[in-house]
Amino acid sequence: MNRTGLHAASALLAAAFMAGGCVSQGTYDKLEADKNQEIATLHKQRSGLQEVIQRLQLQRSALEEQKTSLEQQKTSLEQQQADLRRQIDALEQQKTQLLTASQQTLSQYDSLVRNLTEEVKKGELQVRQYKDMLTVDVAEQLFFDSGRANLKDTGKAVLKKVGEALKDYEDKVIRIVGHTDNVPITKSLQKVFPSNWELSVARATTVVRYLQEVGIPPERMVASGRAEYQPIAENDTPEGRKKNRRIEITLVDRNAAQEAAPPR
Repeated sequence: MNRTGLHAASALLAAAFMAGGCVSQGTYDKLEADKNQEIATLHKQRSGLQEVIQRLQLQRSALEEQKTSLEQQKTSLEQQQADLRRQIDALEQQKTQLLTASQQTLSQYDSLVRNLTEEVKKGELQVRQYKDMLTVDVAEQLFFDSGRANLKDTGKAVLKKVGEALKDYEDKVIRIVGHTDNVPITKSLQKVFPSNWELSVARATTVVRYLQEVGIPPERMVASGRAEYQPIAENDTPEGRKKNRRIEITLVDRNAAQEAAPPR
């Protein structure tokens, strides 16, 4: 019942009481005041309930927003977890591949050393392993006379055996690099080799041609010269210069060699 209805009822009640002579004016006024107080209390309680309802609705909205946010976070975390699992799987696969490659390289190194044991013992060459690369270092005097790029017979015998040992590594590119000491080319030879650059490249090319003759496919080989600019010892002593005059024959993983090659 609204306020107008309550007032009307009160008026009718008052009229009835007064007509019947049942109550005095003072009693009626008190009853009406009590009723109005009760009505005011009810309105106050109603307003309070409405405020509580509004607060609860706001809390519900906030909780629903939090729920939506948490669901989004859950979805994002699940996606991140899936991504991490894929990364872990990829890393595990790479680890397995690296271990396999490392074991393969070590096996190849052992095999190469066994095939060239006699030459290693004689000090004619040295086999080195670095990461996934194998390198055979050959002293220059075994292959070439001073200032020359023609392969000596003693060098051919060793190089043929090296070539036979390298044939089986079809997954490798063979990189041949010529190195010299820092002693300039004599004037009598400068018409043929103006500098150590030309001499180091010519020697590397000579080795490549001979390896091709003994059966290594030319597309697997790369020849280059570094002259005196990549020494492994000091050039101020005869022993140091002797070490620097060398031919490096390195087995490089084919995929790594392709990645290092310039784009076509």
